[in-house]
Amino acid sequence: MSKRALVNHRPWLLAGVISALAFYFLWNNPIGGVWLILLKGSAVGFLAIYAWRRAPGTDGTILTIALLLSAIADMALELWFEIGGALFAASHLVAVVLYLRNLREKPTGSQRLLAIALLIGVPAVAYLLSSRADIAAYAAILGLMAACAWMSRFPRYRVGLGAVLFVLSDWLIFSREGAFDLAPFPDVLIWPLYFAGQLMIATGVVQTLRGEHPAR
Repeated sequence: MSKRALVNHRPWLLAGVISALAFYFLWNNPIGGVWLILLKGSAVGFLAIYAWRRAPGTDGTILTIALLLSAIADMALELWFEIGGALFAASHLVAVVLYLRNLREKPTGSQRLLAIALLIGVPAVAYLLSSRADIAAYAAILGLMAACAWMSRFPRYRVGLGAVLFVLSDWLIFSREGAFDLAPFPDVLIWPLYFAGQLMIATGVVQTLRGEHPAR
């Protein structure tokens, strides 16, 4: 990567990581609710700017929209859980469009089996953890996103694994709604798993698209 590209684009990734770390260590700090909400949203928001600047074509635009919806959902969750969940569901559906446009031509049998396991297992575990049908319905969309990510042509151990980390983060959130007490894991792991997943998805998709359109 040229120095100019590094100066113009990589700082957005760095800004996202810094924002994510700052939120992780300050989330229970009395610096003010509004500032914390904005800090939380800025983490994936910076990833959306990175994707917008670096990912070419229609697929890059779709990725940017998915990340932007997630950033807005991060902030909305702090105010209204149901609205935040609806925005995340919309983000997942946008991501599904991206992955279906980029399905792997010849997936192996193990890849198909894991995709099926995600499609069925994600909502099933979500219901077991939360005992809530509405959360299971959301998790069905989450599972569809993760399954499609795993079946896409994007790097499985970047994009596919990133989607799985997203699932694990949400499962920990769902556990707070049910009878399972997984403390202290939700407080410690939800945000790192979530942001790491988003970072892996963003960089994995951008890397693939940039490799095909290096002039961007």
